[in-house]
Amino acid sequence: MRKRERENPCGICGHYHKYEEGEVCGICGHRMPDDALKSSIQVSAFPSEILPEFLYLGSYDNASRSELLKTQGISHVLNTVPACQNLYKNSFTYYCLQGDQDIPFDDAMHFLEQCEKDRARVLVHCMSGKNRSPAVVVAYLMKSKGWRLGQSYQWVKERRPSVEISQAVYQQLCNFELKIFGDVESTNPTLPVFSASGAPAFSFGFPKPNEAAAIPAFSNTGTTSIFNRSTLDIPPQEFTFGAAQIQNTSGVPLGANPPNANGSDVSMDGS
Repeated sequence: MRKRERENPCGICGHYHKYEEGEVCGICGHRMPDDALKSSIQVSAFPSEILPEFLYLGSYDNASRSELLKTQGISHVLNTVPACQNLYKNSFTYYCLQGDQDIPFDDAMHFLEQCEKDRARVLVHCMSGKNRSPAVVVAYLMKSKGWRLGQSYQWVKERRPSVEISQAVYQQLCNFELKIFGDVESTNPTLPVFSASGAPAFSFGFPKPNEAAAIPAFSNTGTTSIFNRSTLDIPPQEFTFGAAQIQNTSGVPLGANPPNANGSDVSMDGS
């Protein structure tokens, strides 16, 4: 791909190729892993399906793709951020929650319950799809399914791993849980931590920040140096420079002609 056909290079290899679409780099052969490709497309282009054929969670970018929403059969949109505009009022039924700080969960529950009654597919979105809209979906699961806060939050987190509910919003969910069930399941009003499963991280063999670097071999005192040689146990008088010591086992002095094995042969004299 020529440089002018793409504004920004690949963030991994630095070359110009459509890595988001799974195109292999023609220079170094880099491509995005299949799992990462699927997850990135799902997060960036498609809203997350929380309840089959009914409840979807996404961002303002998802809500701005009218043709994509129509292909998924979504007809209703719950906007949780007043600053986000409702772009397609002639094509979808919108409901916008008011208030920038406290989330009006009761108003959201009324709209979602009506959508479920009408068997209409609904998208719940905020600006990034990470904080306010996931909180509304978690609250709806608590009220409609009878699940506690921890189970509802885990359900949403598994289907949209990018969810990052703030501590202030999570405290509002704790208050909503207290309102529904009369008590709070956990006495610790902090966000639960779940292990996120995703594609393996791309690395060039360097240790991760949380891994201890391997100690080089040359700094290890127990390692044998290449300059250490074993001592030769040879007396000085028997050492021959430039040649190995020859052991004479024939009984014939060195330099003398060996005896003739064939008695009939006469040795040639050079004289």
